[in-house]
Amino acid sequence: MSSDLVDDICRALPGAEWADPADGALASWKVGGKMFACTVTDDKGVSVKTPSIEDASLLIEMGRARKAPYFHRSWVRVYWEEIPQDELRDRLTISYEIVFKSLTKKLQREILGERS
Repeated sequence: MSSDLVDDICRALPGAEWADPADGALASWKVGGKMFACTVTDDKGVSVKTPSIEDASLLIEMGRARKAPYFHRSWVRVYWEEIPQDELRDRLTISYEIVFKSLTKKLQREILGERS
C-alpha cells in the first residue's frame, strides 16, 4: 500500500479536499476546511482523528496505531504497511465522519448537495 491508496480513499469522500499548506512537507485532507487526515511526504503513515482520547489510547495499546506527533491525544498515526487495507479505509472514514459531523448543518447540506 502507499499514500496513493490514502489519497484514493479520501478523494472518494463527499467534499474532501486535498491541501498542502507547508510546501510539500505536510499533506492533508480536509472537509469543510477542517483536517481529517494528514500525511508527511517522507513517512509511510497517516494521522487520523478518533472519537476520543480513550479510543486513541486503546488503538495504541493494541498496536493498531501510534501516537500522532504534534496532534491532540485523540489523533493517532496509522502506518499503511502495518494494517489491512479495510482497516485503513475504516480509520480514514471514521476520522472524516467525526470532522464532518462537527461542521454546521448548513455546511453539511452544501457539501452533500442538499437543499435547505
